Amino acid sequence: MAHRFLSSANRFSARFAFIFTVSLSCTYLCYSIIFCRGTIMTNQGYEGKRCPPNKNAGGKKLLERLDNCASLEVRSALDVSAAQRGSSDAREQSKAPDSSGGHWADMKLRNMSVAQKYGNKKLPNALIVGVKKGGTRAVLEFIRIHPDVRALGTEPHFFDRNYDRGLDWYRGLMPRTLDSQITLEKTPSYFVTREAPRRIASMSHETKLIVVVRNPVTRAISDYTQTLSKKPDIPTFEELAFKNRSLGLVDSSWNAIRIGMYILHLENWLQYFRLSQMHFVSGERLITDPAGEMGRVQDFLGLKRIITDKHFYFNRTKGFPCLKKPESSSQPRCLGKSKGRTHVQIDQEVIEQLQEFYRSFNIKFYETVGQDFKWD
Repeated sequence: MAHRFLSSANRFSARFAFIFTVSLSCTYLCYSIIFCRGTIMTNQGYEGKRCPPNKNAGGKKLLERLDNCASLEVRSALDVSAAQRGSSDAREQSKAPDSSGGHWADMKLRNMSVAQKYGNKKLPNALIVGVKKGGTRAVLEFIRIHPDVRALGTEPHFFDRNYDRGLDWYRGLMPRTLDSQITLEKTPSYFVTREAPRRIASMSHETKLIVVVRNPVTRAISDYTQTLSKKPDIPTFEELAFKNRSLGLVDSSWNAIRIGMYILHLENWLQYFRLSQMHFVSGERLITDPAGEMGRVQDFLGLKRIITDKHFYFNRTKGFPCLKKPESSSQPRCLGKSKGRTHVQIDQEVIEQLQEFYRSFNIKFYETVGQDFKWD
């Protein structure tokens, strides 16, 4: 009987050992399958996120600061932008408003999106410093479609009215930009503000300065027309422009007249900046040849010439060029209603007297900047 009991116990032990071994083997097999699958998926995910070699030198500094594949989105966007900037196969259009603007508009939006996510607020590299009623708004709107330019839309008036707020306040107003992009702002009154050149130079001696100039007589009339639209009870243009009309004595203390004495203001700027740091845009040529003028602005800023004649059409109603619409927009981009308004009518004799007054200032200005604007 004892023999039977031992035999039964041995059979039970053998069965238990067999069942335990099979269970352990199945468990090991399942874990092995799960582990191998996870490893394969992880490696595949890593390969999918691995950052490709960067082909865009302009974004290199930014990419080096980002952690591994966190820069993938930046790198991809910048590489696509670089490829698009090198492409010259933009579609031609027969109607002005139906421009092939999707190409450059998408490029601009892509860079803006990347800059907003990864960029920093920086002090401006370049400033449009003048002059009032010269065409500064047009230059700003035209240049800001460039994918490598980010511009402040409003006039901060930092170097003339808000300087006591400090550079940190000024920097905080700026849009976020990548290292490869230019930060730009426009305040036309800087050019005639005596303290502005010194203050800008104290921020950076390497700042690039853009000055949009226009026939000083036409500019003065435009200035007066704008003021008259806001203050209809002001004296006539002739009363403000002359101390003594019969003697031809011009009142150079009137701001509308004084702004157009460009050489006097320029001499102040040249105490702090080299002439090579200043670029002078012709307000007249900006109307007749916007692509040519903007091409020279892009050259001055060290940018690839992306803004060309395919981006403009002439609006006969307003009397100046507008930007053709991007494909994503239903309307072309023109300047506001205050731009292109009809000037008040001024007696031709008054115009001739003012032209004579400005002649000597103009000639010296031409000689200094090395450019004849043909205002005389």
